[in-house]
Amino acid sequence: MALYVALPQQLLVAPRYVLPVLELLLLIPLFAINPKRLTRETRVSRLLSLTLVFIIAAGNLFALGMLLHDLLSVGVKDGRSLLVAALQVWLTNIIVFGLAYWELDRGGPVRRTQAPRSELPLADFRFSQDENDDAVQEVADGSSGSSDWVPTLMDYLYMSVTNSTAFSPTDTMPLSTRAKLMMSVESVSALLTSLLVIARAVSLLH
Repeated sequence: MALYVALPQQLLVAPRYVLPVLELLLLIPLFAINPKRLTRETRVSRLLSLTLVFIIAAGNLFALGMLLHDLLSVGVKDGRSLLVAALQVWLTNIIVFGLAYWELDRGGPVRRTQAPRSELPLADFRFSQDENDDAVQEVADGSSGSSDWVPTLMDYLYMSVTNSTAFSPTDTMPLSTRAKLMMSVESVSALLTSLLVIARAVSLLH
């Protein structure tokens, strides 16, 4: 929300505080259902959480489109503020896709921790811990099969960071079609932002 509010006006899809207020209104009931830990889930909370991620993603993708338009425009004078905005959009991209992976993989964070593995939906991602059972003992002890390990939000954010910097999967592989689609959109968005920011920065230096 803070990154969105700080964007230049020309990159916003609506008046500055409309989307953050809407996101806050969606967050309040989610906090009410799970004030401390994510242990409860209803159809309403699931819908609200997915809607929240979608709104953040849509607003940021719109900002990215406007940013690319402005970076390519020869008439833009305040190039430095656009470079700062590009960093904000890039960081938001990492956060929102990390949240999307976290919300969708294996039925979401509540199901991953509360339901038996036999009842979980098919995985969207294959983490290295999922295949470390036959590694050396100190590695195998932390594997999914030995310790009942499940990915946390930090694991998905890390995956989002590597996908936005390497523009491809690193240690975590997408398995489902939707996972491959999301990772493709994220990596292409990050690549376009990086290339145009570098080009704009070079032109400013000259």
